[in-house]
Amino acid sequence: MHFATKVIHVGGEPDKETGAIMPPIFQTSTYVQKSPGKHQGYEYTRSHNPTRSRLEENLASLENASHALVTASGLSCMSLIMHALKSGSKIICGDDVYGGTYRLFTTVFHERHNFEFVDTTNLEAVKKSLKEGADLVWLETPTNPMLKISDIKKICELAKKHNAKVIVDNTFMSPYFQRPLDLGADMVVHSMTKYLNGHSDVVGGCLMTNDKDFYQKTWTLQNSIGPSASPFDSWLVLRGLKTLAIRMEAHQVNAIKIAKYLESHPKVEKVVYPGLKSHPQHSIAKKQMHGFGGMITFFLKGGLKESKKFLETVHLFALAESLGGVESLIEHPAIMTHASVPKKIREKIGIHDNLIRLSVGIENIDDLIEDLETAFLKI
Repeated sequence: MHFATKVIHVGGEPDKETGAIMPPIFQTSTYVQKSPGKHQGYEYTRSHNPTRSRLEENLASLENASHALVTASGLSCMSLIMHALKSGSKIICGDDVYGGTYRLFTTVFHERHNFEFVDTTNLEAVKKSLKEGADLVWLETPTNPMLKISDIKKICELAKKHNAKVIVDNTFMSPYFQRPLDLGADMVVHSMTKYLNGHSDVVGGCLMTNDKDFYQKTWTLQNSIGPSASPFDSWLVLRGLKTLAIRMEAHQVNAIKIAKYLESHPKVEKVVYPGLKSHPQHSIAKKQMHGFGGMITFFLKGGLKESKKFLETVHLFALAESLGGVESLIEHPAIMTHASVPKKIREKIGIHDNLIRLSVGIENIDDLIEDLETAFLKI
């Protein structure tokens, strides 16, 4: 099946008992057994749930994986992975990752594992770190918020030579625009909160892989620790996924137009968007991605004062954290999503006070540009 068909039909078969076109929500905590230990595949919803199983089947198909694990949040998914790795593992992580990822690695798991933050767009730097010994490479591509693109295929080839695994956070692109497993990655993670669900009403995470042993290890940890996604949240994501293909196309159409508008604006210092030829890794983006997504980073001419005024003036672009919903969002990474990253490190990787991140929604493009233009006139 093609992608746009998979999102609707895999895991979305009509209910066998009633013929309901929409799968029911199995809002239950436990399941009746015919005899002690004899059940119908489900014992307790922390372990398994029919609604969650449908979602996992769908997600696995989208990333061309054999296994998927759905969790209560993106960070809980990452936590399970960190617990699944042997203690003392050396992890090479991109230097420009989501602030929550950075916080998790440096304040929670820093005593369990050894983390080295590297610019993963620099293959020589990655190669050097791998030669020094590593168990895992953690990639975000595009990165958050600088939208740097790492060459997944080449990094996976390098990692394989040194017996290291590669995990790709594919949240920004979704499986519609990028499929890391096809490029050699061992695992893919997503914050389902973002594009997969697409409606800003669910918090969730997921892991997709063809590594049966690692999947089993993370599932056992999830069952033991408990960060399972609820039946209702699982059903909401299943519903959201049905429109993923058309949503991602709409996000991209708007984002390209806004990126070009910003690039020509006299009050904008710089625009970062993978679909622009000015992007440093534009050629890599074209090679490994099927589109350029809906995320834009740009730098205002000015500082914190001008940034705050701009952010306080926009109306349709809601000033809020998160991304990937049908509505447009705008935020200030240095104060909001990446505040947990020390100022010195933020500035080293380019997160300055005049940096603004857009999650471009699927509203009418003329209205969105008018909203931005009104804000520009105030600074």
